[in-house]
Order: sequence, then structure tokens, then C-alpha cells
Amino acid sequence: MASTMLSLVSAALPLQENHKGKMNLGSSDCSSFLRKEKRNPFMKTKSFGRINMAIAVNTSRFEGVTMAPPDPILGVSEAFRADNSEMKLNLGVGAYRTEELQPYVLNVVKKAENLMLERGENKEYLPIEGLAAFNKVTAELLFGAGNPVIEQQRVATVQGLSGTGSLRLAAALIERYFPGAKVLISSPTWGNHKNIFNDARVPWSEYRYYDPKTVGLDFDGMISDIKAAPEGSFVLLHGCAHNPTGIDPTPEQWEKIADAIQEKNHIPFFDVAYQGFASGSLDADASSVRLFAARGMELLVAQSYSKNLGLYAERIGAINVVCSSADAAARVKSQLKRIARPMYSNPPIHGARIVANVVGDPSLFNEWKEEMELMAGRIKNVRQKLFDSLSAKDKCGKDWSFILKQIGMFSFTGLSKVQSENMTNKWHVYMTKDGRISLAGLSLAKCEYLADAIIDSFHCVS
Repeated sequence: MASTMLSLVSAALPLQENHKGKMNLGSSDCSSFLRKEKRNPFMKTKSFGRINMAIAVNTSRFEGVTMAPPDPILGVSEAFRADNSEMKLNLGVGAYRTEELQPYVLNVVKKAENLMLERGENKEYLPIEGLAAFNKVTAELLFGAGNPVIEQQRVATVQGLSGTGSLRLAAALIERYFPGAKVLISSPTWGNHKNIFNDARVPWSEYRYYDPKTVGLDFDGMISDIKAAPEGSFVLLHGCAHNPTGIDPTPEQWEKIADAIQEKNHIPFFDVAYQGFASGSLDADASSVRLFAARGMELLVAQSYSKNLGLYAERIGAINVVCSSADAAARVKSQLKRIARPMYSNPPIHGARIVANVVGDPSLFNEWKEEMELMAGRIKNVRQKLFDSLSAKDKCGKDWSFILKQIGMFSFTGLSKVQSENMTNKWHVYMTKDGRISLAGLSLAKCEYLADAIIDSFHCVS
């Protein structure tokens, strides 16, 4: 069928003359032949006067598959690469860059990889739950070594495919063992959260988080929505460096959030993608999770090492479920493994060994903390320089201090979709349409240019 075939039906069948001298198709039953052709989905028939032609066409069995829309975040990078402007900036994807705006591989990662080569470690399959050494250190990093939840073996930890894969495992667990339970998601949130729960067929709704009037946290709205949710809902919380806003609750507000969740018998579900990378302190960035665990609450925590160790392509993370007993944790872990088996069988080993080597070795661990402080420090310096540039250049007196109050690699500028489009179309600044910019992709040298673009877009575009 790769080529179009034409067959003259009249030539293929015997012909007879009738008594009026006209040509008739013979006894081979042409009507039956044509009926068969109509039943063939790859054949079309056309009539040219008294001659029928059967045409075979190249029709795909996948005609009903529609074109998917481009990813709103990854599509930004594609558009950036196609732009030839020397002034272009890619502030869309959350990936750390050096001051020269180049990708960065941590020195401690290189050392950990050299150790792996020296040891001659193999590439055998991991167990379904992942590398045991990784699972041990990642739980200790999150909750703190010696935490009662670890000592009492109340944490079910399974290595996942970075943060996304870990969230997806948890979503499948919710769908299977909490049928009908709803997940509350902040408005706004990371773009992939909704995709993950939709794919797992887990219903979700939003709770208020961002206040556009103050470019800050709508704390009262958040608490009100958590209290109004059906009892026993899952509440998805960003452990630190909220994506996309960069707005985190204060320690006092975290206490009140925990109160509201406990009051309604909800289950907290943390997404921790930036531990150590937000403030520069591993302990400070895990304080929200540890607060809830110290209250004796059962909770879920997804972890990722894409940002804090720069292991973007290694897809290394974990899902941790804190249970009320060791027996419950063992059963939960068995079901997480059962879910993972038909999904991807077992996780990759390279990134898991890197994390295990870095966190498990005191010397490498201390070196990692120093490198994280440097990365977090660079982003803080860029944030300060952007604020200074905006304040100095904006003659309209707008208060840009919200930029300094935000934390982590992102800043929520408050720009509208139309204003964000002006940033790209006029100034070659590539960003998501919700007004989020990644400060990790900004250099000190480019801060004044970005400030000009933001001021123009904010004041001149409505």
C-alpha cells in the first residue's frame, strides 16, 4: 500500500454484450466484488462513467491520535534555541547556571563518580525499591539521623525516578488505597503536579496560595481552603522554595498549617525538590517536614536530587511514607514496590550511587554543603542585584521588595501573560507565561538588562 494502485475493474472482469448492444459485466458478480472493496478501510472506489476504479490509499491506524500541545516549560527552551539574538536570556527552565550561564557539574559529583570507577562497580539490576545505601541516607538527610521515625522504622522509603517519578508512585498509591480521596494543590503550583494526578486518576482541587495584590502569600485563604476541604484529603505542600512563586510560609505559619491539617484529619504530602539549595542549609530547608513528623503525623514526602546535586539527567529521587507503626510502613513499602514493578521494574543505579557516596562520606558530604552554599549564594546575589537595578531604574516608585522576600531559584514577577509575552517578543527574555523567572539562569552582568525589560513590560503593556 506504500504506492497508490489503480485497477480497472472493467478490465479485470469478463464482459458480455446484452441484447441492446451495451456492454455488461459478466457472471463473476461485480457487485459482490465492489461490496468487498467497500469493506476494506484502505480502499476507495471512484466511478468514471461506466468504469469503476479501485484506489488503495495509505491510511494510518493512528488517524484518531491528535497532536499534543507543547510542554509550557520545555517549549520555552526550544524557542530560546531558535532565537539568534545576542541579548537572549533563558529564564524558563529551573536549572542552575554559572555566572557565565553555563551548566555546572558539582566537583563533589565528579569525585563520587571517580570513586565508582576505582571500585569497579557493576551495572547489575537494583532491587525494585532501589539501592539500600541510597534509601538509608536519603531518609536520614530528610528527617535527620536519629529521628524517632527512622529509629522506629516507621518510614517506607522507595527510590524513585527523581521528583516526578516519586510523586507518580505516591499518586498511584493514593488512587489504589484511598479511592475518591482528593489532593489539594496550591494555586499556582509546579506545572507537572496536575499532570501527575490527572494521569493517576486522582481528583484534585486548589487552595489559595498566591496573593497578586501583595505578590505574597494568601495565608488566610490557604488556611480557609484547607479547613473547607473534605476530611481526610491529601494536602500537597512545597517543603521549601515554593515553585513557581518562591514564597514560603514563616515558621509560625507552618505551625498553623499543621494545626489546620490535623484538625481536619488530612494527610500532608510534601514535595521537597530544593533541600539545601533554597537557603543553603539542608536542615533549615527540611524544617517544615520535620515539624509535621515531630507531631506524630502520618505523611508522604517526595524528594529530588536534580537541583541540590545537579543530577538533572540521572533521575534520582525517593518517595518516603511516614506511618504510625513499623508494620504499616512495611506494608506500604511492599505496595509501592508492587506499583513500581509494572511501571518501570527497577530504578537506575548511577545517580543513586552518587548520592550514597556523597551523603555517606563525611568529607564529601561537607564539601557538598559548601558547594550548595556557593550555588545558593550566587542566586541570592543575583536576586539582590535585580532588586537594586529595578529600584534604581523604575521612576514610577513601584515597590519591588517582594523579590527579596522570595526564596530559591525562582521569582514570581507579577507580570501578566501579555506582559510576559512582551518580555519574549521585544526583549528576547524567555520565561513561562505565568510571570515566573528562573534566577538560576541569570548572571549579575545581565541584571540591568532584565530590569529594563521588566519595567518596560510592567508599565507599558497592559
